[in-house]
Amino acid sequence: MAETDRSDRPLTVYAATKKSIETIAHCYAHFWDMPTTLLRFFTACGPWGRPDMAPFKFVQNILEGRPIDVYNHGNMQRDFTYIDDLVEAVVRLGDRIPTRADHTNVDEDSSSTVAPYRVVNIGGGHPVSLLRFIEEIENALSRKADRNYMTMQPGDVPRTEASTEFLKALIGYLPETPIAVGVREFVRWYREYYQV
Repeated sequence: MAETDRSDRPLTVYAATKKSIETIAHCYAHFWDMPTTLLRFFTACGPWGRPDMAPFKFVQNILEGRPIDVYNHGNMQRDFTYIDDLVEAVVRLGDRIPTRADHTNVDEDSSSTVAPYRVVNIGGGHPVSLLRFIEEIENALSRKADRNYMTMQPGDVPRTEASTEFLKALIGYLPETPIAVGVREFVRWYREYYQV
């Protein structure tokens, strides 16, 4: 998924709100010359994760002996991005304020020609299968999950993968923390925070 790919036909309200924000932000950048960089995080994971996301639910359910819901029968891939890598990219992008004339030689350059505006993916560009992700959680917990295989959720996609060329061109950095490390750190935090 490149920053320049069309995204004007979202399939969920969640996706529609993200696209709406990008459109409104471009208007502000144009009319008020307000430098704006919008960030597209690809499946953020790690300590202090959101309780409504799969990593949190999986760890919680496995520790409590409850089944985990595995959508599309596990035939999914996600470009998981560890939180420390996300923060590093955000900090580096803070030093790269967009201008109207700011463009790179990358095809995925989303910089606007009429506003100091850009959209940037933050992901490693290395999708991991959902089943492998679950196995990494099981390894970190030293417990097997009771898996409830289900069909795909409406509006979901079977695979996400960040195009990383624009991010690399802007800041010379890409997320690189292996999924096993990210999962291990999330499980460590979870056990410590919830004292389990």
